Amino acid sequence: MPQSLIEGHSRGAGREEGGGRWGRDGDCDGGSMGYPVRTSSEACISAINAYYNQVLSYGRNRKVILEAARGDPECVLANVLAAHFASSKMPSATSSYLNSAASRLESATSYEKAVFRAVSCLLSEDRDDEAAVKIHSEVLKEFPRDLVSLKRAQILCFYIGRPDLSFKLVEQALTQNEQVGYIHGMRAFALLELGRMSDAEKSAWRGYALNKDDFWAQHNLCHVLQNDCRFKEAVDFMEACSPSWVDCCSFMYTHNWWHVAVCYLEGHSPLEKVIEIYDHYIWKELERNDADCEEFLGVCNALGLLLRVAIRGQMKCIRDRLKIVASKFMTKSHWHVEWLLDILAIWALACTKEIKKAKDLLDSMKFKVSYLNKKKQHPLQKGILKAFDMLGPNFDAIDYKMIGASDEQLDVFNEVWYIFLLNAGHANKFIFLFVAIAIEAIEKRVRQREGAPFLWQLAYSMAGRSDAYFASSRAKALEIAYFT
Repeated sequence: MPQSLIEGHSRGAGREEGGGRWGRDGDCDGGSMGYPVRTSSEACISAINAYYNQVLSYGRNRKVILEAARGDPECVLANVLAAHFASSKMPSATSSYLNSAASRLESATSYEKAVFRAVSCLLSEDRDDEAAVKIHSEVLKEFPRDLVSLKRAQILCFYIGRPDLSFKLVEQALTQNEQVGYIHGMRAFALLELGRMSDAEKSAWRGYALNKDDFWAQHNLCHVLQNDCRFKEAVDFMEACSPSWVDCCSFMYTHNWWHVAVCYLEGHSPLEKVIEIYDHYIWKELERNDADCEEFLGVCNALGLLLRVAIRGQMKCIRDRLKIVASKFMTKSHWHVEWLLDILAIWALACTKEIKKAKDLLDSMKFKVSYLNKKKQHPLQKGILKAFDMLGPNFDAIDYKMIGASDEQLDVFNEVWYIFLLNAGHANKFIFLFVAIAIEAIEKRVRQREGAPFLWQLAYSMAGRSDAYFASSRAKALEIAYFT
């Protein structure tokens, strides 16, 4: 059942200055968050309500917003939200919905006008991300119960690598939504992206207590447990929650299972368990016929997991699976869905000996970046193009969040870097330089995550270390600490 976002807030038809008929805002869960919408269609309001709940719950049926626009083609809110939905699913229809909303903007409510401004900025061809965040902040100041606008803003902050702004926006809306479960899951994500794990855990538990089927709160709690190397606790919690995931979108479904699989992998569970999750929950979900085009993002979860398995020396176990995923990128229609996905695809293509196609994709990425506006170009050139240059001694994948990845998704690139340094050191006349860099980087990471067996294995692999015996003993102890 959808969660009621405005507890006990039920009103009849709203009215703003100038008269006219308005959609009722208290009949359904969530909906327009109690803000008036000009429409004469109950079906339109019902569909908007359903869409708001689908967005906040990561549901499978976000396309319900198209029913709102069909229910009342003159409703500004229905059309502008349909335009935002269409932009990633059916781009050719975006301008039609946006134009319909714009043509009736004069008679719209102040809430609808605010949402129109925010969404229009996001859909601009020359989008200014900082301006978009600012406009969303203004919307939330005037309409703090609009958690869907907050969700859009948080996603934008994630893709520009600004968790500080994300947290500021959540705090701005928190007072008006204290009893709404979704706000605490949103707050938890901003906190964990800022590295405030203890506070993130408290917020995630708060959201979960208010709504045990809040997939985002579940997900964010798993982030914290995984970061703290509480792998068994994370797996037990997520597997207990997993029956509820049948209702969430493919990306969220596969992403939550990705977290479970990574916890098993990091906790040194038998590899068969990791492969079982990949086969039965991640890849099987991505093969569903009803997964919409946005859910191709779920391939990030598949490739991210396979990369982690590969750097642990288990390429033989996944080679056939990797070929299947890599084949998806032989067609350009699957390029540039996400920067992170492109980077993982280049790795997959290269590993399956599709070198020319991997180079073509890389060149296409560089070309795409070169045509972005200058404000976007600089951080993306740093975050993407530099990633393919020789990695220097100060490399830290966490500095590249603007490719659209969480700390846990980026951490695998640090592991790749550690192994690169160790292998280069063993094969190069500058062995001491490479190993010294590796030692410093791995020691720093071990201090942050002392319970991760793989990091201790890397520490032990640094031949000649005086504390190699201790590292080996610690690795062996941790390998049997979680899943035996």
